[in-house]
Amino acid sequence: MNMTVPLELEKLSVKDRMILLEKIWSSLKQESDNLESPAWHEDVLAERRRKIESGEAEYVTLEELRRRKL
Repeated sequence: MNMTVPLELEKLSVKDRMILLEKIWSSLKQESDNLESPAWHEDVLAERRRKIESGEAEYVTLEELRRRKL
């Protein structure tokens, strides 16, 4: 079922949006056994594992990541 629900999230307080987000995550967690990761996820994880094991992985601090504004 494809469902579009018009939400005006910006009208909610930050606190209420955080509560809503937590409820959504909780509902997804309860159904996690029924969720399948796309096949490409395994490829991404394998490449990251390879980089870590070969010493090619690059690590950055949270502050550096914030500065990059990814």
